[in-house]
Amino acid sequence: MRVLAVVPARGGSKGVPRKNIALLGGRPLLTYTVVAALATGDLLNEVVVSTDDEEIAEVARTAGASVPFLRPAELATDTARSVDVVRHAVDFVEDRDGIRLDWVLTLQPTAPFRSAADIEAALSLAAADPDCDSVISVVEVVGSHPVFVKKLVDGYIEPFCVEEIEGTRRQDIDPPAFKRNGAIYLSRRALLDNGELRGRVQRAYVMPAERSVNIDAPLDLIVAEALISGGRWD
Repeated sequence: MRVLAVVPARGGSKGVPRKNIALLGGRPLLTYTVVAALATGDLLNEVVVSTDDEEIAEVARTAGASVPFLRPAELATDTARSVDVVRHAVDFVEDRDGIRLDWVLTLQPTAPFRSAADIEAALSLAAADPDCDSVISVVEVVGSHPVFVKKLVDGYIEPFCVEEIEGTRRQDIDPPAFKRNGAIYLSRRALLDNGELRGRVQRAYVMPAERSVNIDAPLDLIVAEALISGGRWD
């Protein structure tokens, strides 16, 4: 399979300023993702970082990634769609190399604990299922299972979507619920022609909670630092 890894890392960030190169364990956040992708060896054709920021580009190059372009300003706004950012990178590489890719792997730098083994497992799932449109990493949710999620109507608590039976314990809930953890989006190249990244047939790659930390807010950085300091990740 011809697989291009695209790491979207624009310069702007509201929740955590300069988030993509914020220091975590003494290293820029972006570095974790680049190192994991490169550790898969020849399973990936190239690891491209898409950024509009020269400082981020230099961090990416130092980590070993390819930065063959600076992202256009219109694709670096808060409203720019991920699929358009990925499509821009894919078009660039295909035009440059005269090839047609089979799969595109989107790796968000906000998921630093995703490993090379996780990427390899996702690629294996895709290769084993000819009907699969995409492989997406997920993590089980417990405390925020839909049974426990509520909405407020005129100040009164009501079920958001699932009725909670009085006395329900977490261990009694069936089936378990999962959410996307932002670590891996592996998509068939053809999906981009329809403006999609996920498609209709989505295979799940389940990851544990300790590798599913996603850096969206300052508290997430604190949690990630605690995992590193506590020896829960290396």
